[in-house]
Amino acid sequence: MRLRQLLKSIGTLITGAITVVTLHATPALRPSPPQVDASSYLLMDAKSGEIITELNADQPLPPASLTKMMTSYLVTHELATGKLQEDEMVNISVRAWKMKGSRMFIKEGTQVNIMDLVRGVIIQSGNDASVALAEHIAGSEDAFVGLMNQYAEHFGMTNTHFENATGWPAENHVSTARDLAKLAKHVVYDHPEYYKIYSEKTFTYNNIKQANRNQLLLRDPAVDGLKTGHTEAAGFCLVSSAEKEGMRLIAVVMGTDSSKARTQESLKLLNYGFRFYSSHSVYAANESLDTVRVWKGNAKKVNLGLAEPLQVTVPKGQQEALTGEFVVEPNVEAPITLGSVMGTLKVKLDDEVIAERPLIALEAVEESGFFARLWDSIVLFFMGLFE
Repeated sequence: MRLRQLLKSIGTLITGAITVVTLHATPALRPSPPQVDASSYLLMDAKSGEIITELNADQPLPPASLTKMMTSYLVTHELATGKLQEDEMVNISVRAWKMKGSRMFIKEGTQVNIMDLVRGVIIQSGNDASVALAEHIAGSEDAFVGLMNQYAEHFGMTNTHFENATGWPAENHVSTARDLAKLAKHVVYDHPEYYKIYSEKTFTYNNIKQANRNQLLLRDPAVDGLKTGHTEAAGFCLVSSAEKEGMRLIAVVMGTDSSKARTQESLKLLNYGFRFYSSHSVYAANESLDTVRVWKGNAKKVNLGLAEPLQVTVPKGQQEALTGEFVVEPNVEAPITLGSVMGTLKVKLDDEVIAERPLIALEAVEESGFFARLWDSIVLFFMGLFE
């Protein structure tokens, strides 16, 4: 039985404008998270957004080539929206050709296919490919960086600022484990047809074959992305994502001591999440979860629900400890527009609120006629006296 059906089936306690749906529960046992040797880390359930464990997740740090997740996102977004074509050719500038660090070895004065450059960024971590794409999309890398920062703000990456499209060391070029997890979630879900590239293990360009730097792709078949990074200031970093039995996790580790360490520490986090936690669909979008009395309207009740599906993350075996609480505005009066916020849904594990969402009206309710409104006004007046 689906968890949302379980939440409904146990019974309802109504007190005023609060509806509590309770399941008989046992205490939720939470195993200790692993010790992770990194300056900063975070483990997130991608679907629910629940943070399973973290350390210094809001500390701004150099992200190195993790930056390229945003670079590739902007390119794939342009492709997905039809502003770029996959067979489009990109002119390679002297500046792109001269980029130092990791490269896909494109040549100045040539033209390269968009999708080859995307693979050069994602798989080979090419600084040259990143600059070539930035110049093609925005005219210059500086203009492209302006777009990167706009997207970062839109994604709620409040402690992130980009100075370039590559992650090359620069003053004020910083991000955090939490912000990078938010970005990774957009990379995974916004354009899944292009996210598949992150799982490709090798890419050959100009007869030079390079392996994907994400060694987790070889260690765990559940891992299908995302990106590595390394500079002297940043240390060895990795944002990874894996999916098992419908649960997707995103792990971020920053500031480890070696390529081996970033792989091992990321694997610790992913294994911990999959072993001890589970993800559950609680309520669907636009499903009637509760009703509220409507006064002065051409309907006596309005159905309430959620605008988006609600997913929660709980320790394994503790889904029956969940409680759903509906707090609805009292004495609701028409007119009511579709999507109006009418209250709040709180999902608790024991006494801890683990998810909170607005309850919205699932249909519009127009005002009733004059005499019906007058009668409801009289009833509300006397109700107020008794209350």
